[in-house]
This record gives sequence, C-alpha cells and structure tokens, in this order.
Amino acid sequence: MNILVLGSGGREHTFAYKIAESPLCNTLFVAPGNAGTANIAINVPIAVTDFIAIKELVIKEKIEMVVVGPEDPLVQGISDFFASDAQLKHIVVIGPSKEGAKLEGSKEYAKEFLIRHNIPTAAYQSFTAATVNEGKQFLETLKAPYVLKADGLAAGKGVLILQNLEEAKSELENMLTNKKFGTASEKVVIEEFLDGIELSVFVLTDGKNYVTLPTAKDYKRIGEGDTGLNTGGMGAISPVPFADEALMTKIEKQIIKPTVDGLVKEKIDYKGFIFIGLIKVGDDPKVIEYNVRMGDPETEVVLPRVKTDLVKLFTHVGSQSLNTIELELDSRSATTVMVVSGGYPEAYEKDKEIKGLDTISDSIVFHAGTKLNNKKVVTNGGRVIAVTSFDEDFRMALKKSYHNIEKLHFDKMYYRKDLGFDL
Repeated sequence: MNILVLGSGGREHTFAYKIAESPLCNTLFVAPGNAGTANIAINVPIAVTDFIAIKELVIKEKIEMVVVGPEDPLVQGISDFFASDAQLKHIVVIGPSKEGAKLEGSKEYAKEFLIRHNIPTAAYQSFTAATVNEGKQFLETLKAPYVLKADGLAAGKGVLILQNLEEAKSELENMLTNKKFGTASEKVVIEEFLDGIELSVFVLTDGKNYVTLPTAKDYKRIGEGDTGLNTGGMGAISPVPFADEALMTKIEKQIIKPTVDGLVKEKIDYKGFIFIGLIKVGDDPKVIEYNVRMGDPETEVVLPRVKTDLVKLFTHVGSQSLNTIELELDSRSATTVMVVSGGYPEAYEKDKEIKGLDTISDSIVFHAGTKLNNKKVVTNGGRVIAVTSFDEDFRMALKKSYHNIEKLHFDKMYYRKDLGFDL
C-alpha cells in the first residue's frame, strides 16, 4: 500500500525508517519531511494542518494509510476530517479523533478525565484571567515548588516549576493576563508538585485493544544536570532501568487499562498512540500528562526496538484487531542523543551546513531539523539530528552515540554529554 507520514521531525523520520522496512509498503510519502526522509521517501511540501492539500495528495497518489506525527493536526481534527469525507473514510488514520486529542490539547480536560476514571495524578485547580486572584490564593495553600501549566498546546514549553511563591504569583499573572504563552495560557492549571523520577509509557490502541510499547526516559532541559530552559527533548533512553516488572504491573493495572477503558466507556474514537508521562513517587506511578502521539525524541529509541512490522501493527489498528498480534521487541537498550543549534531553545541560526553524516557507523542517524540546500544537508530547526545506538546496557549504547556525534560538525552545534546521569 501507499502510505503518508505527516510531520518533519526526528519522530517522523523514525516512522518513515520503520515503515520503509515493511514489505507491505509500496510508496512512502512524508509531508513536509526533512533531508533524512528524502533518502527513503518522497517529500511533499504540504503543511500538516492543510487538510485540503492532504486530501488532494491522498486521492492523487492512492494513499491507503496516514500516520500523523505531531499533535497540531490531531487537535485540529484531521481524523474526523477523514472519517466524515466519503472519498477518505476508508483510509486508515493513525491518530485519535478531535475529542480524543483533547487529552493533550487541554490540560484541564486531561485532569478531569484522570479524576473521572480514578487514575492516580497530582491534585490541581484551574484558573483564568477572571480568577487570577483565587489562583494566587490557591498557590498560598501549596508547598514549594509550584507547578503552573498552560492549558493549551505550547510546544512542550508551557510548564513552569518555580521555587518561590512570589515568583509563582507573578508568573501566573504573566501567563493569564499578559498571555505569556498566547492563547495556550488563557487558562492555567496549578498542580501540587510530585517529587520522584519521571518516565514515559507508550501505548498503541485500536479503540478497544492495546499493546504496550517500550518505556523511555527523556531529558528535557538544555543544560547538563537537568538545568536551564525546557526544550522539546535533548535525548532519551529505552528501556527505563528502574521500570521493573512490579512497577510495570502497577502502571498497567492503575493507569493503562483504566485509560483505554475510560476512552471506550466515554465512546471517544481513539485509534493511535497514547503517550503517558509518569512520575514514580516512592513505589507508586502517577500521571503527569497525556500526549496523543509519540514523543520526540522518545520515538527514536522506542520504535527502533520494535521488531514487529510497524505497517502490520497499524493495519491491525485499522481493523481493531490488535489483540491478535504479538509484539516482538529487541531486548537491548537504545539511546538517542539530540544535537541542537547553538542558542536553542531561544534564538538560533539556520542554514548551517552539516558535515560528517556519511562517516557515522554502528548508530542510526535520524534527522530532526534539517533540509536540503543545493544537495547539501543544512540545519533547519533548533533540534537538528538525533543519533540512536543499541547495546546491552544504556551506558554502552550512549558511548556509541557520543563517539559518532564527535564525527559530526556544524557551526555552534551543541549536545548534552550527561544523559543517564540520574539512573
């Protein structure tokens, strides 16, 4: 079959890499794609939210499956767009309905869902510009640190964790009345701080059944030792060493199953990935957030460990028969290290030529923010390249990734050299 992947980052390059391996895929398209996907697929310069142009491409190229990478088109209802169109409704779309995508599109909606289905999470309240003073009073009832979350999508940067009460009050004001994160912070969720270690669990569901994919841990902050500003992610490790059988059994029973059952109970049409951001507090897992797609850079370590044909898995999602397929995984550890542009996550320059890509061996290179310029690969984003490696344990795998990154060069490139420091 002909398949379309929507998106342009490392996550989408990883999807394309796995789909291209499948004998079930004839022609693979990526829209808009990057310099890495150009090697294994046909890039099409279409925006991920231009549903009309996507429809035209799907009909013209006889595409039978669409895999949605980023959250924006899901929150804007691409699955519903396909389902309600006579020419498109037979096409398998990997991604939830607009209602399902609210689990990521609104922090408040996600919190209400968690509470309704008795899924463990932090205590919270939400506030708007009209109730900013009540918000400040609520902060006074909490202990530091204070967690403020923009309700809407803020590209992974809408969460503030602050140590000082006065600063928290002033940031709340900044988010609600000065629109620090634009429309995303018209509503702000204030949450109790949970002290523990984070991990992510990924689930693929067909709306009834599900398979649990490998766990991963990503590193969000720009600076070593987890300091500095939040980014889209500086690297990831899979599996998470502390996610033993006892913890995974709890996660399955208390979180994954009630989440999927909750979607069924509420008749929410959900065929796609559920990314569950968790924190282990003592011995107990609690949900920090839901995302309605795969994470980036977690995809770059989770999908390479999946040995089962990915297109076959997606076909079972379409026919709601995931319960009939066995998921086969690579038992080795996978790590990915993200190479970013100097200045990221603040202002950075683009169009820097990337040298050394052809010298990398024993690692997989996933392009995140790249494009082709006169046949040369140049930088085109904050996060530029992810280098993924396998080995018996994550430390050895990291060594391989770091060894290969040393062969790469572009002006002002930066990467964290301490991934796994907390494990």
